[in-house]
Amino acid sequence: MRILVVEDDVNLNRQLVEALQEAGYVVDKAFDGEEGHFLGDTEPYDAVILDIGLPEMDGITVLEKWRANARVMPVLILTARDRWSDKVAGIDAGADDYVTKPFHVEEVLARIRALIRRAAGHASSEIVCGPVLLDTKSSKATVNGTALKLTSHEYRLLSYLMHHMGEVVSRTELVEHLYDQDFDRDSNTIEVFVGRLRKKIGVDMIETVRGLGYRIQAPADAR
Repeated sequence: MRILVVEDDVNLNRQLVEALQEAGYVVDKAFDGEEGHFLGDTEPYDAVILDIGLPEMDGITVLEKWRANARVMPVLILTARDRWSDKVAGIDAGADDYVTKPFHVEEVLARIRALIRRAAGHASSEIVCGPVLLDTKSSKATVNGTALKLTSHEYRLLSYLMHHMGEVVSRTELVEHLYDQDFDRDSNTIEVFVGRLRKKIGVDMIETVRGLGYRIQAPADAR
């Protein structure tokens, strides 16, 4: 999953980025509203963390512009504790949730997980597809109760496919959501990771849809 952090406080931005990366996310960052708006308007993100008080362009304006341009990714806004009006303005502008400063990073991670789950139509932190269980809270996966040993790229790929279970996901979409903007993207590497996942899962669940991409769904006998 790919996240954008727009926060002008350098230390807070770094803390959020590091925590998200440790949790298995791919993260892009911006330090002002104009840069944040540009990235959110041109890159595909699974969620955005957006500070309200930004230089160049304030967070409310950034959010309004995204929504006016039909950008529908979930947005978590960061607000000052004593500015209840910012919370109202943010929600009215199209925010999906908010956190007040100061906050615990763990709360931000939990809210981001929830926003991504809801956007994909999942209510629980555990996503099940046949014998495979993905625990988004612990960033771990099991097959029939046995833990899978996955690299970070393999986990991201499995997570994205399972969040979009039953849907055909193109290579281009996978590349856009599994790598940050500075990564040397090569869609051919997706085939390699899919091959590794198939071997580790050990059941025929990841289908290649010729000319379109990949789809994960439970085996026929498990539906």
